[in-house]
Amino acid sequence: MTTETPVIEIRDLHKSYGSLEVLKGVDIKANAGDVVSLIGSSGSGKSTLLRCANLLEDSQQGDVLFCGEPVKWGGSGLNRHPADHAQMIRIRTNLSMVFQQFNLWSHMTILQNVMEAPVTVLKRDKAEVEDAARKYLAKVGIGDKCDAYPAQLSGGQQQRAAIARALCMEPKALLFDEPTSALDPELEQEVVRVIKDLASEGRTMIIVTHDMRMAHDVSDHVVFLHMGKIEEEGAPAHLFGNPQTDRLRQFLSATVPA
Repeated sequence: MTTETPVIEIRDLHKSYGSLEVLKGVDIKANAGDVVSLIGSSGSGKSTLLRCANLLEDSQQGDVLFCGEPVKWGGSGLNRHPADHAQMIRIRTNLSMVFQQFNLWSHMTILQNVMEAPVTVLKRDKAEVEDAARKYLAKVGIGDKCDAYPAQLSGGQQQRAAIARALCMEPKALLFDEPTSALDPELEQEVVRVIKDLASEGRTMIIVTHDMRMAHDVSDHVVFLHMGKIEEEGAPAHLFGNPQTDRLRQFLSATVPA
């Protein structure tokens, strides 16, 4: 990790749901071209951290910075919220998120799903967006499914459509929240191949995953979360090959290879 201005930086982040503290002071950053994977047991705070980075969840303490620009907050404690709506929208449109459940519009074709946000949110030219959408659908291997509806696609194809939709926003970073966990192993590998291709292109990504092999293969940096704190972090070869803490050793020994 270099000293350049990170695309995404989180400092001392705290997040609670009422009296339940989910994140207890977390620091992460992703520079341009970095792939950062977040691993840990269910309930460790991984997905919450990703949603806080994308301002889908409000945090109670700490800083969220996008390309060096801090999010402006209003209120405090459990009432803290982004104070600048235009800033929040601008940041969200530059951090495209791919969810575990594909979240495709069932009444739209795959092409229409991919085009919707760039046309309606970014107000981009429809013909240009269609060209880009077809390019990205071909890129993820489903260029022949433009006129199909989500229900006509397999889970792996739907997730690849969701990745194409995220790419069509031309974001500065991609956020993946368990992108393969809803898929059976064969379909999972379709999506892993696409993510590996994106990593090889130098795209900035933060990935929440239970797939340790993917985390090992695509990441520049791996963060192991445990009970809302960073228990251990480092380069994948070091983290997976020489874990320093008992908790990480226990977690890795219980993880079935992908």
